[in-house]
Amino acid sequence: MARVPIIQLDDLLIVTILEDIRDHDALALQQDLVEVLQRVSARGVLLDMSVVETIDSFLGRLLSEIAIGARLLGAATVVVGIQPALAITLVELGLELKGIHTALNPRKGMILLRRLIDGESGPGWSRAR
Repeated sequence: MARVPIIQLDDLLIVTILEDIRDHDALALQQDLVEVLQRVSARGVLLDMSVVETIDSFLGRLLSEIAIGARLLGAATVVVGIQPALAITLVELGLELKGIHTALNPRKGMILLRRLIDGESGPGWSRAR
């Protein structure tokens, strides 16, 4: 698989996974995202997984680590487009995606991400002042 594109839009990074992702590709994405976050000081990350059809415990944990890493670098993370079968798999694996906010689609994800960045979120999100 080719590198996952990371697109900057104002103070947001948009990451669209274009096909099922293997472990080494996911690790490369994590590293690339950290490097871009450090370089551009983005305040939010929208991770679109609409086309991803399979997930395992490694990828589930890595998603959580990506969100935690982004938060430590000052960015909120919203994952969008998780297919119902993926959601069921995550539940069956017993994975809690702590620190990850989700939305049904990119439009709703952008709205949630803006709310998180602007401090209008609910419990669980603390923003550096």
